[in-house]
Amino acid sequence: MLNLLVIVVLSYLVGSIPTSILISRKVRGIDIREHGSGNAGGSNVFRVLGWKYGVLVILLDALKGALAVILIARLYLGSFPFPNATPFDDFTLVQIIAGLAAVVGHIWTIFANFKGGKGIATALGFLITIITVDMLIAFGIFLIVVFVSRYISLGSITAAVSIPLILVARENIFGVDIQSYHTILPFVIAIALLVIYTHRANLIRLLNGNENKISLNKKSK
Repeated sequence: MLNLLVIVVLSYLVGSIPTSILISRKVRGIDIREHGSGNAGGSNVFRVLGWKYGVLVILLDALKGALAVILIARLYLGSFPFPNATPFDDFTLVQIIAGLAAVVGHIWTIFANFKGGKGIATALGFLITIITVDMLIAFGIFLIVVFVSRYISLGSITAAVSIPLILVARENIFGVDIQSYHTILPFVIAIALLVIYTHRANLIRLLNGNENKISLNKKSK
C-alpha cells in the first residue's frame, strides 16, 4: 500500500508543476492567472502570450500525464494492496491511478494555492498511452473544432465528450475489439464529466456569446 501511495504522491507532484505560470513569468514577468481568462492552462497562454508558448505549455502539460504513466508507475513493486476486480492487469491499473493523480495535480496544484489548469492536456498525455487510436481521433476533432470556431474551450469540451462516443462506435458499430472496453468506457465518461465541470465558466460564456476567441496569427511577444 505504501508503494502505491508513493506513486500517487509523485504523480500528483509531477502533475502539479505549474508550467503555464513558470513560462509566463519567465517570458513576460507576469502571473498568467491575472490575465486573459485567469486560467493557468495552455489555452490562456495561447491567448495571452501567443501560439508558440501556448503550444509549448500544452505539450509540457501532456508530458506530465505521460511521465506519470510511463515512468512513475514503473516504481510499482509487489502485489496489489486490494483485490483487483478490473480486467486490467495490476500494472495497467497502477498506470491509470498514476495518470489520474497527475490530472488532479494539474487541476489543483499544490505549488500555486491549488489553482491550476483544467486538465485537458495532462489527461491527453495520460490517456493516449492507454487508448491511443481513440485519443488521436479525439485530438483530430479538437483541432477541427478550434480551427473552425477559434474557441479552444469548445474544442476541449467537444473532444472530451467525443472520446466515449468514439469508443462506443468503434466497439459496437465497427466491430473493433477494444481491450477492457467495459472498464474503460465508464472511466472516460468520468473524465469527460470532469472536463465539463472544469469548463463550466467557459460554457456559460459560450452560451452568452462572450467567450474569447483565439487568433492563430497572433505573434508572441
